[in-house]
Amino acid sequence: MTRQHMGIHASGAATLLSPGFWRLSWRQECRRSFALLSLVGLCGVGSLEGITLDAALARTLGKNPAILEAKARLEQAAGRRLVLRASGLPDAVAFLPGGVQGGQRAGEDSTQPFAFVRGNLAQPLINAAVPAAYHRGNIEVLLAHQRLNVAVIEQLHTARIAFYTAVYNDSLRAVGEAQRLRLEGNFKAQTERLEAGKADRAAVTMARLLEAELKPRIEESQRISNAALLQLAQSMGDPLGPGGKMPVADGVLQFVSVQADAESAAELAVARRADLKLARLLVRAAREDQRMIEAAYYPAINANISGDYIPVSDIRRGSEGSPRRSDDIISSEARAGVAYTWRVVDNGRVSGAALRQRAIRETNELVLARLETSVPRELIRIQNNLRALSARHDSLSKGAAVAEQTVSAVQNNLLEGLASQLEYRTAESSFLETKAGLLTVAFQQNIARAEWDRATGRYFQFFDNAENLH
Repeated sequence: MTRQHMGIHASGAATLLSPGFWRLSWRQECRRSFALLSLVGLCGVGSLEGITLDAALARTLGKNPAILEAKARLEQAAGRRLVLRASGLPDAVAFLPGGVQGGQRAGEDSTQPFAFVRGNLAQPLINAAVPAAYHRGNIEVLLAHQRLNVAVIEQLHTARIAFYTAVYNDSLRAVGEAQRLRLEGNFKAQTERLEAGKADRAAVTMARLLEAELKPRIEESQRISNAALLQLAQSMGDPLGPGGKMPVADGVLQFVSVQADAESAAELAVARRADLKLARLLVRAAREDQRMIEAAYYPAINANISGDYIPVSDIRRGSEGSPRRSDDIISSEARAGVAYTWRVVDNGRVSGAALRQRAIRETNELVLARLETSVPRELIRIQNNLRALSARHDSLSKGAAVAEQTVSAVQNNLLEGLASQLEYRTAESSFLETKAGLLTVAFQQNIARAEWDRATGRYFQFFDNAENLH
């Protein structure tokens, strides 16, 4: 995430936790290594129609508009670095005046063309802004890379959550459909008992109502799943999905045992999270910007070389009052020297800009400190959530077997006329809630694990390549 919304002021991979391994290569100007980390969570088996989590994340890496835009900004950062470094490089200017000289003089043609070259070269010798500008250019490229990392993490996380949401609601709909089929069988059985004179019409009506109660829940799951699939398609860079069709999430939510240690993970998370690296770079960028502004307090010394080159002879200027005509002839010449400038009184122009930039730097430092101190709290929250979900899953797992046995027993008794529709409805509702509860716990655990991966910086790890900065 680009930390503009965090209040940070300034101008700036990874092994996807999955069986696959990809390596991305950006342009040669900005080579960086990205390794894909394993995304613990969903186990998916591929099919012809569906898309697995691995395939969705790979397509997001390659086609997501936000990621592609962040890649394009790398070139802008390289250009910005060249502009900042230019302040310490020689500044050469050349002019090529030419024309025709006319007039009547003894022993000369009436008109004579002329041309000469005039040049000037300035090289900074002492300028306090040059080192800061050089460092600021390097930081600009690092900022662009970390913004790319943050964009990749955000988009991968968004696609991952959308995939889990789609699979979760598809699973809920499958459970609801299975129960609806069972209730439909109950309705047919009660209809047959009515025709045989073993049941009254109220039992048939109640059986039909039980079946109809499930339809809104099934339709709601379908609606949420479609919305999640649309979000997934947008993350993959195609609102209609591959082939112009909406993608279908192909996977199964599983609850797995997780051991999360917030205390040991906090220090590593602070060191490797891309958003925190970006915040640190913004602090460094603001510091170098302040140094560039404060450089105006010190004198700047430049070496200057200038000269004129006359390729032809007998080119004359107007008379300078000398009695000798040879004094009017222009000849080639060169001049060299050293010049310095020093702003003694700035009337608040430099000092005011420096104070404003220092305030920006201090604000960035405060935001960075707040982000770093929030990491342990965030990890502890996720850790506690995972532990609570584990306890809830154990409880629901025990209740699911009992609920299923109860439904079977009540259904058999209902067919024999030994149980009422109310008892059957209660048993079915309890069984449905238990099954839905297990799915919800598995879904929430996968979401929590995705949040843990993001909070600990496991989505991406950034590898510096120092040779690209010089």
